[in-house]
Amino acid sequence: MGLILSTSWNAHLHTDGRKLVSEIKELGFSEIELSFNLTQSILEDIAGLVESGFITVQSIHNFCPIPEGVNRKDALPDYYSMASLDQQERLNAVNQTKKTIDTARLLGAKVVVLHTGRVEIPDRTRDLIELYNNGLKGSKEFNALKSDMMSQRKENAKPFLENTLKSLDELNSYAKHKGILLGVETRYYYREIPSVEEISMILEEFKGSCVYYWHDSGHAQLMENLGFAKHEDFIRPFWERMIGVHLHDISGCSDHKAPSKGEFDFKRLLPFIRKDTLKVIEAHQPASAEDIKASKKFLEGLFDDKA
Repeated sequence: MGLILSTSWNAHLHTDGRKLVSEIKELGFSEIELSFNLTQSILEDIAGLVESGFITVQSIHNFCPIPEGVNRKDALPDYYSMASLDQQERLNAVNQTKKTIDTARLLGAKVVVLHTGRVEIPDRTRDLIELYNNGLKGSKEFNALKSDMMSQRKENAKPFLENTLKSLDELNSYAKHKGILLGVETRYYYREIPSVEEISMILEEFKGSCVYYWHDSGHAQLMENLGFAKHEDFIRPFWERMIGVHLHDISGCSDHKAPSKGEFDFKRLLPFIRKDTLKVIEAHQPASAEDIKASKKFLEGLFDDKA
């Protein structure tokens, strides 16, 4: 399995799917992951390229296409939360995910990558990051905020996690019918589901199903940098149920850099990557085309026996 590039790198620069994909193809990629910010029109363009054999879609990031009536710049994977206690929002999340599963089936993709909701408490991850950036990690102020975040999340998480499980149960049945796998992704914001413990609970609940784990290198490293968990805590227990990985670099708390352009040691992933693991570069702008080509060469050298 070769390296895959997410269209998150250049999707926002294009309204024409053919130009979007051609730009990626010129960098030497023949396989892509479709990001969550694609319109129906762009998807139709890409469908034609898939049908002609010009490109292969291996995975799709929820929601894809963007939900009807939602502005493209607002169409984040968390626009609807499948953990929401508002029944209509939860159902919107489930129904839009089903549309993404349909997209995956249409384009021959294997996996839909999921954000599985959030605990509806004020998110203070950015406040903690600001303290980190100011050199205050480990300070009294930093530790107090982190402790308070952990306590508040623990106190409020249960009903939201229950709704995530409820949503995943319905989506698992739908995905099974369509022949698509679901990858539950490591998250960036502390209030988001799943935490390390919740990954374990989800995988146990859906053992033998279409639900798998999707590891994100940058997000897991952020959790380590902020002191919530070690990077390996997010991958070592789950690697046998890991269907794919988002590969992006991180410097401090700034992630989605092109691999080899930050501080993360990607060798830490080697014990857990298999040949059939989907390996997706998920770098964002301002990563340049040259940065992406350098990342491709770097990772191919690293994963040479896992291609």
